[in-house]
Amino acid sequence: MNIKALNAVSLSVRSLAMDAIQKANSGHPGLPLGCAELAAVLYGEIMKHNPADSRWPDRDRFILSAGHGSMFDYAILHLCGYKVSLKDIRNFRQLGSACAGHPEYGLTDGVEATTGPLGQGIAMAVGMALAETVLAAQFNTAKHKIVDHYTYTLVGEGCLMEGVSSEASSFAGSMKLGKLIVFYDKNNITIDGATGGVFGEDVAERYKAYGWQVLHGSMYDMENIALLTEQAKSDERPSLIILDSVIGKGAPTVAGTSKAHGSPLGEAGIAAAKKELGLPADKDFYVAPEAREYFKSKSEGWAKKENEWKALFAEWAQENPELAKEWKRFFAGKPSKKPLMSSYKEGDSLATRNASGTALLELSKVYTNLIGGSADLQGPNCTKLADTRAYSPSSRGGRYIHFGIREFAMAAISNGIALHGGLRPFCATFLVFADYLRPALRLSALMRQPVIYVLTHDSIFVGEDGPTHQPVETLASLRAIPNVRVLRPGDAEETAEAWKAALASKESPVCIALSRQSLPVYKKDDPDWSTTFSCGAYIVQKGGAKPDVTIFASGSEVSLALEAAKNVTGKKVRVVSVVDRELFRSQPAAVKEAVAGKGGRRIVAEAGSPMGWEGFASSEKDLFCLHSFGESAPGSQVAKHFGFTADALAKLITG
Repeated sequence: MNIKALNAVSLSVRSLAMDAIQKANSGHPGLPLGCAELAAVLYGEIMKHNPADSRWPDRDRFILSAGHGSMFDYAILHLCGYKVSLKDIRNFRQLGSACAGHPEYGLTDGVEATTGPLGQGIAMAVGMALAETVLAAQFNTAKHKIVDHYTYTLVGEGCLMEGVSSEASSFAGSMKLGKLIVFYDKNNITIDGATGGVFGEDVAERYKAYGWQVLHGSMYDMENIALLTEQAKSDERPSLIILDSVIGKGAPTVAGTSKAHGSPLGEAGIAAAKKELGLPADKDFYVAPEAREYFKSKSEGWAKKENEWKALFAEWAQENPELAKEWKRFFAGKPSKKPLMSSYKEGDSLATRNASGTALLELSKVYTNLIGGSADLQGPNCTKLADTRAYSPSSRGGRYIHFGIREFAMAAISNGIALHGGLRPFCATFLVFADYLRPALRLSALMRQPVIYVLTHDSIFVGEDGPTHQPVETLASLRAIPNVRVLRPGDAEETAEAWKAALASKESPVCIALSRQSLPVYKKDDPDWSTTFSCGAYIVQKGGAKPDVTIFASGSEVSLALEAAKNVTGKKVRVVSVVDRELFRSQPAAVKEAVAGKGGRRIVAEAGSPMGWEGFASSEKDLFCLHSFGESAPGSQVAKHFGFTADALAKLITG
């Protein structure tokens, strides 16, 4: 280990970080200054990676969970040779720069995940580590280990205070994810000051209780960090390496204080830091020549390592042609053959959650990279897979994941699985508990990861469980998140199509909202409805070329609207199933008019908040929706109590 060169790297990380933040007049210098040595030794000596190919499948992954310290990432990625230019760094936090305020997946070469919301990074790292074990079990042979890499992440006190990190860490310990290594930047400082008053537990003992290996060292002993990492790799448990550090190290005006966390050093602070660190006082964005030379000398070895893997992969593919075909399918997200889906006839009655379960079971037979589970609700969510094996330390090839009652971690882990590549994750809970996982769903959308969210028990028709379990505002809130598809199918046939649409999605997470109660399979006047479905809505009951009334309904309210229409005389009533409201809203005017009909009154029927439906209805009184929490009683009684019945809708139509 070339300590002199690594010291030059850590010096350069500090230089780039503090100057970029100063120039932007915005940012968080504390972490990159305090952790520069880890950046140097991790990217220089520990990680298996190749900056010339940041998508190499068997590379080690690193996630900066403490994403506010983004200049840690950008500085070391630049020095290594990833596509992060000095110009990008000079434009840190500016419009169009590859160096955003917090790391963003897809924007910056070498950034493996979008972080910033604390705690989610470590949870996504858990997902990546899990994905590695699944793919290793699927594709490695006795002769060839083509999947063999580690996942690293850097956390701070803030990450470890967040509940999602506890959820994910508990899960990781239970699953014995030994290829997950977490570095803890222990500086005992947050924005508000010292952590002692609010974060006083023994973190080491907490992680031991989770089933982790816990190691200790100094952030400034690079040889020891490398040794601790090797020790971590020798254990079947995930490892937490606690590294004592000084926030803002090298900047004497703020080092060791909360002032280092989230503000530029200022001109005086920069001058003092450069003096202390031995940096040229008259040069900004200084990079030590030894740092450049060090990474230049590494590039050949990195390329050799990847080429050795490519040769191993080629030999494996030649000797295992069927596995090689499966590998291609996994990473392309393609089925092994056309799925054989269940057929239904008009009048069949079943809950859409049950229809979803059937579709998932059938699709999982041909989408063999489909993996997921629920937050302790396998039965109620109907999420059984064709491969019934549960994922566990003794069954790495199991495709069903028992996440436990950890909705937030479940979704964040699913993001990590998706980001890793090769697997298509889904996760499931009750719709109302989407509130517990929303921050991870938001990151799914921001990172353009097509995680599938199965959300059952979707309305007041849940019944006896009462208002705590009856989502009235949840659909509106999910639809408000950009790049999230929210599908609410109305019968079993629509549910099968919803699953097909979800699997076809490449850059958007998909929420499928499903009923607890049985719903009839209804006749569909649109003979090509499964194609029209792709615009977000289609005609279920035509009601003539120019209907007097068009009812826009979703989910269980489609059958309610059909029943109401039967009770109406003297009016031509069209019923439209709006499976994906926001997709339908985005269609050209001609498409929307063809589905809705010309002229006539328009009514919306959905057992939830009217928010977002206003533009669909002729007037406010034509919003047949809910404006309060539910009640505890059988679903039919709850509906009657709120006047949410077919008879009430019929009266609105004729009124």
